[in-house]
Amino acid sequence: MDVNQAKQEHLLALKVMRLTKPTLFTNLPVTCEDRDLPGDLFGELMRVDPSTIKGAETLMLGEMLTLPQNFGNIFLGETFSSYISVHNDSNQVVKDILVKADLQTSSQRLNLSASNSAVAELKPECCIDDVIHHEVKEIGTHILVCAVSYTTQYGEKLYFRKFFKFQVLKPLDVKTKFYNAETDEVFLEAQIQNITTSPMFMEKVSLEPSMMYNVSELNIVTNSDDGESTFGKMSYLQPMDTRQYLYCLKPKPEYAEKAGVIKGVTVIGKLDIVWKTNLGERGRLQTSQLQRMAPGYGDIRLSLEMIPDTVNIEEPFDIICKITNCSERTMDLVLEMCNTRSVHWCGISGRQLGKLSPGAFLSLPLTLLSSMQGLQSISGLRLTDTFLKRTYEYDDIAQVCVICVEIL
Repeated sequence: MDVNQAKQEHLLALKVMRLTKPTLFTNLPVTCEDRDLPGDLFGELMRVDPSTIKGAETLMLGEMLTLPQNFGNIFLGETFSSYISVHNDSNQVVKDILVKADLQTSSQRLNLSASNSAVAELKPECCIDDVIHHEVKEIGTHILVCAVSYTTQYGEKLYFRKFFKFQVLKPLDVKTKFYNAETDEVFLEAQIQNITTSPMFMEKVSLEPSMMYNVSELNIVTNSDDGESTFGKMSYLQPMDTRQYLYCLKPKPEYAEKAGVIKGVTVIGKLDIVWKTNLGERGRLQTSQLQRMAPGYGDIRLSLEMIPDTVNIEEPFDIICKITNCSERTMDLVLEMCNTRSVHWCGISGRQLGKLSPGAFLSLPLTLLSSMQGLQSISGLRLTDTFLKRTYEYDDIAQVCVICVEIL
C-alpha cells in the first residue's frame, strides 16, 4: 500500500498505522458425540482454551479481543484515525525535524498535522509521535501523504515522503419519497439500507427541516409511556436490511398563509443519520438538501378545513372550505353549487364571494346532505372569476361515510 518516493538511505524511519477498534476473537468449535472415537477430547480442549467462554465453550465468540490484522474498510461518515511515528534509527542527533500529513481526495487536499512547527532535535533511538483524525466526507480514492524533512549534524537537509492509498466506501443507501397531502402538509418516507457487511446500531435518524417547515417524527409509538420506537428498543440494522422512516412537515404559521410562497418551495430539509458499528465506532452521514416537486394548484386552490368522518343519511352536515388565490392578480369570485346524484347542497347557489387579492384566502362554511349511504364523494362546486369570465370546477373534493341510523 505504501510507495517510497526515493531509495536513499535516511537516518529517520517513518511508520504509519491506522487506529481502529479491536474485534471480538472468534474460534471454530469442534464437537462430537460421546460415543464417537474422540470421546470428550474435543470438549476438554475447548475447556482449557483461554479464548473460550467458561461454561459456553461452543460459542464462536470468545472473551478476548483481536487487534486489526489489515487496513480494513473505511466508510463515508466515519472518523479516520492514524498513528504517525518518526524514529531516529541512526547514532546521530538529527535537527529541525518537520512531519507533515496531508490527505488528498478527488476534490481537495487537507492538512491533518496537529502542529506545523519543527522539532529542534531528535536524539538516537528517540521518536516523534502524532495522532491525526479526519471525518471522511467523500467517497472514492484517498491518499495519505506523509512528508518528513530534517537536517543532519553535518548541515545536510534531507526530505522523503510516503504515500498510503485507500478507498472510502458508501455505508448506506438512502432513498426518499414525498407525498403531498390535500393540505399544505408534506410526508417524507426515507428508506435506509445497510450495504456494509456488518450490523449497525442506528443511534439517530432525524430530519432537519428547512426554515419554512416544522417536522413531526412518525416513528414513535404514541400510546407508549416512554415513547418507544416503532423498531423496538434494540435498533439494529443487519447487512442488506432496509428500514423506512416517516416524517410529516407542516408550514410554519408565518408561511402557512402565503400560498404563493409555499407553492414554490422545493427544498424540504436534510436527513441526519448517526450509527455505531463494532465496539461503538460511530459514523455520521448528512444528506444534501432534499427537494420535491411542488404541486401545482392553478389560479385558485380549494381545500377542506373541516369535514366530519361519518354522517347520517338525509341529515344536513357542515363543512368548511378554504379558498386561496394562488395567482398574481385580484379575483372577483362567484360560487355555484351543483347537486349530484348522491350529494345535495343546502343554500343559495350563485352568491357573490367578493374580491380576493393575490395570496389571500377565505374560509367558507357550507351545508349539504347525502341521499345515499356508503362512501360518497363531495363534488359539484364551481367558482367563477367575473373579471376574466373564467370558471373553475371542483369534483371529488373529499369523501364522507354516510350511514343509515335505525330508529327503534
